[in-house]
Amino acid sequence: MAEAKTYTEQQWHRKCGVDLYNHTWTLIEKAGRTPEEDDEMLQAAYTSRYHWSRIGGPVEFARSAWQISHVYALLKRADQALYHAERCLQLCEANGIGDFDLAFAYEALTRAHAVAGNAEARAHYLELAKSAGAQIKEADDRDIFFDQLAAM
Repeated sequence: MAEAKTYTEQQWHRKCGVDLYNHTWTLIEKAGRTPEEDDEMLQAAYTSRYHWSRIGGPVEFARSAWQISHVYALLKRADQALYHAERCLQLCEANGIGDFDLAFAYEALTRAHAVAGNAEARAHYLELAKSAGAQIKEADDRDIFFDQLAAM
C-alpha cells in the first residue's frame, strides 16, 4: 500500500490554491456548463483565492482577482466582474506588478466593461490591454495573452 503524502500547512495551501485555480480553468473552458457547474466554477475560484490568502503574495492575489472577475464576466454579472477587475488592477499598481499580470488586469477590465455594456470604457481598456500585452517579455506569455484577448 502506498504511503499517503504529508504536507506542511504551507504546501497544502499552495497545492489547493493551484489545483482549484486549474479546476476553475477547466470549467471556464467547458462548453455547455450547467448551472451547477457555473456555481462550482465560482466557488472554486473563490476557494483558490482563500488558499492563496494564507500563503501567497500580491501576484497570487492579483491573479485570483483576475480569475474571479473572468468567472463573473462569463456569468454576465457585471458589477462583480468590474469589482474584481478593478481590484486586480489596484493590486498590480500598488505592488509594481507589470508585464503579463498588468496586461491581464486591463483585459479583465475590458471584459467586465463589455458585460456591463460600457462601450467607451471597454474601448479604453482594450487599448491599454493591447499596449501592455505588446510589452510582455516572454513570447509564449504574449501569445497566451493575445489569444485570450481575441477570444473575448
